[in-house]
Amino acid sequence: MAHPVSPVSPPLKDELDIVIPTIRNLDFLEMWRPFFQPYHLIIVQDGDPTKTIRVPDGFDYELYNRNDVNRILGPKASCISFKDSACRCFGFLVSKKKYIFTIDDDCFVAKDPSGKEINALTQHIQNLLTPSTPHFFNTLYDPYRDGADFVRGYPFSLREGAPTAISHGLWLNIPDYDAPTQLVKPLERNTSPHRYVDAVMTIPKGTLFPMCGMNLGFNRELIGPAMYFGLMGHGQPIGRYDDMWAGWCAKVICDHLGLGVKTGLPYIWHSKASNPFVNLQKEYKGIYWQEEIVPFFQSVVFPEECTTVQNCYIELSKKVKEKLGTIDPYFEKLADAMVTWIEAWEELNPVSQAAAAAAQPNGVKKEEPSVKSK
Repeated sequence: MAHPVSPVSPPLKDELDIVIPTIRNLDFLEMWRPFFQPYHLIIVQDGDPTKTIRVPDGFDYELYNRNDVNRILGPKASCISFKDSACRCFGFLVSKKKYIFTIDDDCFVAKDPSGKEINALTQHIQNLLTPSTPHFFNTLYDPYRDGADFVRGYPFSLREGAPTAISHGLWLNIPDYDAPTQLVKPLERNTSPHRYVDAVMTIPKGTLFPMCGMNLGFNRELIGPAMYFGLMGHGQPIGRYDDMWAGWCAKVICDHLGLGVKTGLPYIWHSKASNPFVNLQKEYKGIYWQEEIVPFFQSVVFPEECTTVQNCYIELSKKVKEKLGTIDPYFEKLADAMVTWIEAWEELNPVSQAAAAAAQPNGVKKEEPSVKSK
């Protein structure tokens, strides 16, 4: 007699939040319904808080607007950007889960070269649940994927790898270009099957990378306090560097704490090219400043007593104020906001520092702030 098949629970169903920053109705979720519906969503509404954002029926979500940010954080709300997708990090702050996947609302389900729809979330989870190899590069890329392994000559003492803190996904169709590149390549699209690279790799220790926030997963308990997307957008002299800033900060801290960062799969379909002229207005100072910012991060060394992400981040804020404050007063303001962010993190996550100090990968649940829920 045949036994009924038990339904398979989606991976990390109760341990992962999906964070989406938006200014519009979230119709794009219909395409993602087969993959996202079992999970809890945290929607951070940017812009006018009186505007009603429509979310398709059947999703479990919390929606926060600027009024909620101000109510929950009080004076510390100054560290959360306004009129910029950097506001997504508020969702990281209020989450109660171990893992975060964040995606932009113009990112659709991609297909692999065989035409099969890609479950980006499952691939991020696979990346995060398997180790990274930051200390020695494996020429077959991720040795923990099916069909791969460590190649000849790879030290056996390093084959346990390092815990993976960040999984950085990529994009088909519209590449994540800066404004000058958009302007000189207005029709370039990443659509050919030959452009699909079936690979995941660990970014080596000591190497920085440009982190894009539109298709990103991370272990909130391992690296959450470093995933601050800075001061961008309204009232700030710079935009479109929110995810870059978080990536640079997180990577140097990961390197110091022995954590790994992966990039490659999964792909999403980036549907809409933003206006390159508007982007240039937002980016032009960043394009100039990054020539000094990147060498700064390349030179960062943390003292041995920095053993938690919070310790490292506070130390980094001091270095930002000292070394980058000479470029522009904005960096002194940003350094202060980095401290405020950590204060807000510890206020809403009161056990996270103790858990981090104990170096325990499994955190303790915290109280939930009151918020509109569906």
